[in-house]
Amino acid sequence: MVQIAGSEAGPPSFFVGRKTTSTNSQKRPFFPLYRLISSFSPLFTMASRLLSNTFPVKASLTKQFVRPLATAAKQAVATRTTVLPNGLTVATEENSQAGAATVGVWIDAGSRSENVNGTASFLENAAVKSQASAFEKLGGILRSNTTRDQTFFAAKTLGANAAASVEIISNIIQTPVSSSAVAASRADVLKQLAEIDSNHEQVVFDHLYATAFQGSSLSRPTAGVPESVESVTAEELAAYQKTNYAADRMVLVGSGDISHEALVKLAEQHFGAINPGQAVESKKPYFTGSEIRLRDDLMPQARVAIAVEGAAALSEDYFNLLVMQAVIGSWDRTLGAAAHLSSRLSTIVNKNHLANSFASFTKGHKDTGLFGIYFESENREQIDDFVHFLQNEWVRLSTSVTAGEIERAKQQVKAGLLLNLDTTCSIAGDIGSQILTNGKRLTGDEIKSTINKITAADVRRTANKYLWDQEVAVVGLGPIEGLTDYNRVRGNMAYNRF
Repeated sequence: MVQIAGSEAGPPSFFVGRKTTSTNSQKRPFFPLYRLISSFSPLFTMASRLLSNTFPVKASLTKQFVRPLATAAKQAVATRTTVLPNGLTVATEENSQAGAATVGVWIDAGSRSENVNGTASFLENAAVKSQASAFEKLGGILRSNTTRDQTFFAAKTLGANAAASVEIISNIIQTPVSSSAVAASRADVLKQLAEIDSNHEQVVFDHLYATAFQGSSLSRPTAGVPESVESVTAEELAAYQKTNYAADRMVLVGSGDISHEALVKLAEQHFGAINPGQAVESKKPYFTGSEIRLRDDLMPQARVAIAVEGAAALSEDYFNLLVMQAVIGSWDRTLGAAAHLSSRLSTIVNKNHLANSFASFTKGHKDTGLFGIYFESENREQIDDFVHFLQNEWVRLSTSVTAGEIERAKQQVKAGLLLNLDTTCSIAGDIGSQILTNGKRLTGDEIKSTINKITAADVRRTANKYLWDQEVAVVGLGPIEGLTDYNRVRGNMAYNRF
């Protein structure tokens, strides 16, 4: 992942990709006073009636208080899409009041599309750095990231500079990377790999993918490995770029202060010459029940991930798994209300000091996914107890989960999916990733409707399908002598439920 901030940019605050946080995150602004007053309009209406009855002579004055500061309800803005003759999709969500605009290109290619592991991430890094000086003169925030399924390049600038941003992103995507640029970027990529090695959580998840989808492209680490990074050549990067940066695998996205018609014209001007790519056949990776144990008794905490195969992103079962994830929940002992969360597992863990923290997760890809839990614990003697109670909760999802738990989880899922879409950056990321994954962007109402329809019976059915007696992948790092034997973990996926 690369970020370049120009001198005229505001504080960064976005967006897609894992661990893309900013040290100068932008605080959410206070609501304007007129909105606060408008929200209490019934009180003002009542007061105006009292004043009218008490002081009839001042009726002209009291009329000011009926709804003088009310504002019209904001209308939902639809995502507009246009497909160019070469297959490139242009998608926008306009908001002329935003002042800023985010434009970017999302590409349906990531580490899964590589012939040499690490090529996609290396190309992203080198391509952005080659255009860094041009963007710094413009002012704004230039971000890029490579995941297993997608790559994106996006820029947030003032609306007046959106056209120049599109030109720079076009140059990033279409200009071949020179041998000198490859040599200059190699040290940065190797430094990034060293940082990943020091991030224990990411190390665990990279090994989880490696063991769960072993033998497939999904098992590879996104950033590659030192051996492949040290040997990658400009010719290999050019071959990857030519094959995967094709028009019909791209979405040019605009969000904020930019019109759809203007972005379509810019797309025709800067991306119209890109050729469509050849059809790529991709096989669904096979999930393998297995484990990796990286025991190191000198580490202060054990870090463990346990997962089963999940559903493809944005599928019907994917939303059911999100609700199941919310039922299991997440917990951290440093939380002020750690003992009073709604998750039953959090209550057990807090009472018995079984872990420092845990988080249930759902990771969706275009054809498969992972559903599981990641936890960290200093209590190395009771890791087995944590696994036991976790599997009890997983079994309960297919037997006795209550309607009340489901309703509470549904509210949490809707909030998590929709409340973060409050910046041009997050909206652009949502548009690009959804269109690549699903062919279209689901509206907020469609997402809410899909989640509202989920019932306890749907959750039980999904748990039976994905959890009950299914293969499981386990990764442990650190002092994990007390981690449950794999055969017991697999056997306990079929607890006697009756």
